[in-house]
Amino acid sequence: MEIINTHEAKTHLSRLLDRAAKGEEFIIAKAGKPVARLIGYREEAAARTGGQWKGLVRIGPDFDAPLPPDIAEAFGMAS
Repeated sequence: MEIINTHEAKTHLSRLLDRAAKGEEFIIAKAGKPVARLIGYREEAAARTGGQWKGLVRIGPDFDAPLPPDIAEAFGMAS
């Protein structure tokens, strides 16, 4: 992680922001002491909720049964 002093950070802020947006991280230091970390902003994904298909989809009791030989062979699974 690159350490950048405050003067350089102020001078090249636009360039640093572009690089941070691409995934780079920087430490900004004042008088040689780290004071901040510059990282790209990422939107948090909305919380996912389940159950939208409840009552609309039926899974048969043989869902995980072995495939018929001709279908298994078509998928390269036949022995």
